[in-house]
Amino acid sequence: MYSGIGISPGNVPVYLGSSLKVVDRRVKVAEVVLRCVICGLGVLSAFLIGSDTQVKQIFSIEKKAKFTDMKALVFLVIANGIAASYSLLQVFRCIVSMLRGSVLFSKPLAWVIFSCDQILAYLTFSAVAAAAQSAVIAELGQPELQWMKICNLYGKFCTQVGEGIVSAFLVSLSMVTLSCMSAFNLFRLYGSNKSKNSGRC
Repeated sequence: MYSGIGISPGNVPVYLGSSLKVVDRRVKVAEVVLRCVICGLGVLSAFLIGSDTQVKQIFSIEKKAKFTDMKALVFLVIANGIAASYSLLQVFRCIVSMLRGSVLFSKPLAWVIFSCDQILAYLTFSAVAAAAQSAVIAELGQPELQWMKICNLYGKFCTQVGEGIVSAFLVSLSMVTLSCMSAFNLFRLYGSNKSKNSGRC
């Protein structure tokens, strides 16, 4: 057995002592940063898409484009709103844990966080995929079904929606990364009995 390293069941190395504290610190900081990024980009995406409107005069008829006209965009706004709100709550939890230095991370809590992160990762990814598909149809049209290129008429609207989808895509990637970190935090609790005393976020 090497210094600072224990052998867990299954012969998986578990870092103890000062090495474990360094890993914990980095995981805490990375989690807080990722959750802040998700919160900020989620709000930005929801704002860009939710506030996007454009009025177009077609002959004597005035048509107004808004995000509620496309259900995929409504789904995207809701998904990003949920992700941002959840991440904000988790940021507060992490900060309180880091400031107090208390053990706020138990196996039940780890399972809850892991499950919620997984659900939100799938939710945001599916929302981005649906919105991106609708955006492609709006940009390129579908001649076989006689669907016209909507973005030829509503250029500003489509541009702002595109910016919102890019922000939502970054939220999705961050959620996937965060779900991997949650899995690491969860399964590390089963690696060694001493890990429960580490006081991780």
